[in-house]
Amino acid sequence: MNRRRCVSVAITVVCALTVLAGPAHAAPAPTPSPGAGAPVAPKKSLEEVRAEIDALYRQAASATDAYNLAEEQAKKQSAEIVRLSKAIVDGQERIDDLKRRAGAAARAQYRNGGIPEEAKLVLTDDPRLFLESTNRVVQGQKATRDLLTELQKRQDDLETYTRDASAEYGRLEANRVKQARTKKLIQDRIAAAERLESRLEVAERERLRELERQAQNDAQAKWLASGALREIGSSATAEGRKAIAYATAQIGKPYVWGAEGPDSFDCSGLTLRAWGAAGRGIPRTSQEQWRLLPRVAVRDLRPGDLIIYFADASHVGIYVGDGRMVHAPRPGRDITVAGAGSMPILGVVRPDK
Repeated sequence: MNRRRCVSVAITVVCALTVLAGPAHAAPAPTPSPGAGAPVAPKKSLEEVRAEIDALYRQAASATDAYNLAEEQAKKQSAEIVRLSKAIVDGQERIDDLKRRAGAAARAQYRNGGIPEEAKLVLTDDPRLFLESTNRVVQGQKATRDLLTELQKRQDDLETYTRDASAEYGRLEANRVKQARTKKLIQDRIAAAERLESRLEVAERERLRELERQAQNDAQAKWLASGALREIGSSATAEGRKAIAYATAQIGKPYVWGAEGPDSFDCSGLTLRAWGAAGRGIPRTSQEQWRLLPRVAVRDLRPGDLIIYFADASHVGIYVGDGRMVHAPRPGRDITVAGAGSMPILGVVRPDK
């Protein structure tokens, strides 16, 4: 089988396995004999394959973000339940201690014929002074009873909240498991696409990479031609410079799903650690970074800002100035500097606003 036919078969199988592909195509049939009139299966170009693989990676990134968020939420809820359980134990110990002390005081009063032990210390020939002292003791006992009542109410409320929190954890954990299954399904398809891509000849794989670079360069050129860069002129803050320094120091390290460093990163893992190095905690995923961080107009973009890409906020990079950004592209690629407009921009967020 000649090289062109190998490429055609591999391309056809990629299309059949990808989520975004249309109906599967069979391998090209043998050339029909003259007059047979048999239809020839359409062939996918390398450019079409590249676009489909890129779309599949974006879908995988979105699914991974959803999983990472679900895992983080379940982990936080689990920690909250542990905290609440400890608070219940501590509260019950405090209530038990107060009850023991109140009971001891009551028993002592009974043994003394109804006169509080504390009142004996102030027995005097002055009836007014004796009554005032006794009244203070009685008021103290009432305050203890009131405190016990309030503590018990808080304890009941805490136990109710803990039950609700446990139910919420069950819901979050079920969602985490669901997102894990979705992530696994997509990653299986990604692995299949990667295996098929690896079977292409070296020249064809390099051609795929060249098509990828060309698509990014074309998008960047279009973005620059729009005049966007002419309106951008702000300088980075001290925190922004620290975030940039961290991100650029990671250039050359590989992209790995869900990684947060130090040896590998995914796109939002890189931005998380970069701004963490600048002393700012930000959400874990690109989707949550877009949802929760302060937004700024693209024309107000400054170094250190996070650029969110694609309609589903499935990718993020750190703007470094001069129309460039640092990002972790996708599996099989390393952290690199790329054009800020090399992918469709959804918007910009500013962690230190």
